[in-house]
Amino acid sequence: MSRHPLLFLLSLYLPGLLFSHACAAASKTVYGLNEYADLAGIDLQVAAKLDTGAKTASLSARDIKRFKRDGESWVRFYLAIDNAHEHPIERPLARVSKIKRRAGDVDPDDEKKYTSRPVISLDVCMGHTSRTIEVNLTDRSAFQYPLLIGSEALKHFDALVDPSLKYAAGKPACITDAQTAE
Repeated sequence: MSRHPLLFLLSLYLPGLLFSHACAAASKTVYGLNEYADLAGIDLQVAAKLDTGAKTASLSARDIKRFKRDGESWVRFYLAIDNAHEHPIERPLARVSKIKRRAGDVDPDDEKKYTSRPVISLDVCMGHTSRTIEVNLTDRSAFQYPLLIGSEALKHFDALVDPSLKYAAGKPACITDAQTAE
């Protein structure tokens, strides 16, 4: 037997481990740092930033109001995207998330370290892939991209993000149920 049993065991285990990771990576879609996203049901296409460092997805919204409809919680908002859709959008409230405030966002007089944001489910198409993801609503008008897609949503897209690429998936081209019925 070898003088280094640990090295011997690693030599048996490591090739299989590397092969399984390579196969998993091959089945994923490579997206760039920025991608076009079609927001189904809102009839809007926006540029999105894919951010593996953020956990959740965020959509730029303003005048966000929660209300009840038939005993269920809903949210009404306007998109905060260059005069896009000047009519209100209403969606069922999926949940309320607590987002940790960044150092620059914390008011010294306010002891809250988290901010609450309403979350909706939204059908999003990137490239040829459509997924229903949760997005929190917040005013992102100060940012370049109105939609931020975080790591939880990226998992649903089975995505690999290559930050050296932009718009790698091209324009959204998802086939909807209505299109297949034609």
